[in-house]
Amino acid sequence: MTDSHPASSLIIGGAASSPRAPLPTLPPLALYIHIPWCVRKCPYCDFNSHTASPVLPEEEYVDALLADLDQDLHAVYGREISSIFFGGGTPSLFSAQALGRLLKGVEQRIPFAHDIEITLEANPGTFEQEKFVAYRKLGINRLSIGIQSFQQQKLEALGRIHNGDEAVRAAGMARQAGFDNFNLDLMHGLPDQSLDDALSDLRQAIELQPTHISWYQLTLEPNTVFWNQPPVLPEDDTLWDIQEAGQALLAAHGYAQYEVSAYAQPGRPARHNLNYWSFGDFIGIGAGAHGKLSHPDGRIVRTWKTRLPKDYLNPAKSFQAGEKALSNDEMPFEFLMNALRLTAGVESRLYPERTGLPLESLAEHRRQAEQSGLMQVEPSRLAATERGQLFLNDLLQKFLS
Repeated sequence: MTDSHPASSLIIGGAASSPRAPLPTLPPLALYIHIPWCVRKCPYCDFNSHTASPVLPEEEYVDALLADLDQDLHAVYGREISSIFFGGGTPSLFSAQALGRLLKGVEQRIPFAHDIEITLEANPGTFEQEKFVAYRKLGINRLSIGIQSFQQQKLEALGRIHNGDEAVRAAGMARQAGFDNFNLDLMHGLPDQSLDDALSDLRQAIELQPTHISWYQLTLEPNTVFWNQPPVLPEDDTLWDIQEAGQALLAAHGYAQYEVSAYAQPGRPARHNLNYWSFGDFIGIGAGAHGKLSHPDGRIVRTWKTRLPKDYLNPAKSFQAGEKALSNDEMPFEFLMNALRLTAGVESRLYPERTGLPLESLAEHRRQAEQSGLMQVEPSRLAATERGQLFLNDLLQKFLS
């Protein structure tokens, strides 16, 4: 998982049903805003992104986003937003004027927390100093910059539109624009990548002193160019060496791993993504956006919006493509597929607080996971062991029927 997007839910039956209580308090609320256009679609990308036309329909899309949000307001009345994430696509293709109108419209509808985190995804090929200064003045206080690699051969293989020098300049421009909190997205396990190649990329990223680094392995996803025309990727032994050496290098420079692919300086984890991983709530607006909302009566509902921009902008079509209320049987898997990504896991009390189910409903499957060495024997926490982090899918299978 990158710094950029909520995971789409995999909804599968799980532990035996237990009575679900009303939720004593609702979890923090975030907002995810999807901007679906890119300069060019990358061959590895399975996000809902589309090649942009020469003129983007900024005004129409902002109007649609606010109308989409209006339809979700009934479910969040009286709550405030703790974080906002502009994901894509490439949100930095939009002008500061358009994003400013959008943020103003959102705040008129839902109050912002006093310390709200607002993140914008950007790619080096879209950096303009004046535009990014304007973004900062709007209250956007965090950037997530899609570097992926600093090496020209690797960037060309990934279909990126920037070069290594532009990537380096982008980080400097972010800081000059007033962003003292920014993430660099970096991939490893790239076509024909050696251990030295991977560590060279990491060293360059660390030298730029971001507050956060998302460092994740390239995977071949269905419905992508790479899935249909697979590149030659490093062998498993090389991938393992890269993972071990890279984690040690990041730790040595003060970047603590707090999630499967997320590393942060002290006090600088991504608050928006922490909300996902701790089973918080989020509204999702924009083409293909997903949401998850809890209700005081104990219902927890996942939603997803119309994917194609042309349909999303069509007044005759509904913004919402579907919704699903989570059943008791689905809740253990839904909760733990997020919480167990965190290296420290979560406090056990969070499970009943966020699901309305008793902690005892996990007991049998939890015992099996502990006996397999995949889950820590720690009554006050739900956390994977180091082995469990490496074999997270196997661990989560324990919570499926």
